[in-house]
Amino acid sequence: MKWERKTINEVCYVGDGAHASIKRTSDGFQYLTSKNFKLDGLDLNKVDFISEEDFLKHFKDESKAITKPKSNDVLLSIIGSLGAPYLVKEEDVFGLSSSVSILRPINEIIEPKFLYYWIKSNEFQSSINNIKSGVAQSFLSLGMIKSLPVIYPNKLPTQRKIASILSAYDDLIENNLKRIKLLEEKAFLRYKGIVRSEKMEEFYIEEVCETLGGGTPATGDRRFWDEGEILWFSPTDLTKHNSIVLLDSDKKITELGLQKSSAKLVPPKTILMTSRASIGYFGLINKPASTNQGFINIIPFNENHRAYMLFDLKNRKEEIIGNANGSTFLEISKGKFRQMKIKFPKDEKVLVDFEREFEITFNFIENLLKQNSKLREARDILLPKLMNGQIEV
Repeated sequence: MKWERKTINEVCYVGDGAHASIKRTSDGFQYLTSKNFKLDGLDLNKVDFISEEDFLKHFKDESKAITKPKSNDVLLSIIGSLGAPYLVKEEDVFGLSSSVSILRPINEIIEPKFLYYWIKSNEFQSSINNIKSGVAQSFLSLGMIKSLPVIYPNKLPTQRKIASILSAYDDLIENNLKRIKLLEEKAFLRYKGIVRSEKMEEFYIEEVCETLGGGTPATGDRRFWDEGEILWFSPTDLTKHNSIVLLDSDKKITELGLQKSSAKLVPPKTILMTSRASIGYFGLINKPASTNQGFINIIPFNENHRAYMLFDLKNRKEEIIGNANGSTFLEISKGKFRQMKIKFPKDEKVLVDFEREFEITFNFIENLLKQNSKLREARDILLPKLMNGQIEV
């Protein structure tokens, strides 16, 4: 089997999103920028919107210009978080800023899914990193993109086989994510049913739980970080995650880092709530953990109230944000949060039953997330071997 080495410009038509300054709206058509692109897919937690009028104005079909993404285009972030790809699906409808490039594969030469996985490969990402190290800012011009390498089997059926092996892993991951979403929606509907049907009594939040903040060990002291084993969450861990159940944190701190900072070790199943900038994201982890100062960590006095409190607070995100203040960024203080009120069902059995049900759901979601972690690991081991011909198909 022969492998070809070409440039992006030889196997794709290359364009990018709108260069115009488009007014953002509260709803309408999604308008993606580079911040929405991650190596493992789109991050739509902070997606912008534009009006239908602006969408039609800037993203109408034009034969001579590639500005509107189409099915099987490969999108690539080119400002900030460079090199994160996304393969456009048939059902996708969104606009793009000029911080995202559009690669439209020449179908007679290269399979779109193969190109997508090639862009995720270490070799392609290394070529981007080489450009990053040579420029002052994280930016890829269209000229730079066109010159990047593509190595591929010269036969399309072989490209399709490689892509199908890798996409089988991604399909399983996507299916598990859908199951997780359904499980969390089911638990939320159960909470809503309790609120509708039960008699309630009201308390101040400080009457029903302990609330703790977090802290950050000095980043310049490697004794606080190197070989750290204590989970340490920042809001980004939650905003980029697709479940309230957490498995791990991106960064970890040492015992000394915990002692020499205002970070606190909280017990398993503490409700982690982001309290500044991105307010009202929630997480639970089945291990002791710590957080930075961007959290209020909630420990219910009665463990049977945990699931109910989690979904009640999650349902009141806008109210929580409404109690925040700050000139640089919004933050809700522990004092203000403690003075908010919360209603509980008078029937304790209802809370006990809901907690037991959610414990089963939590374990199920945790297992699905572990499966996804193993699937990603297996896919990422296969990816370079398939892309360099080490494994023949």
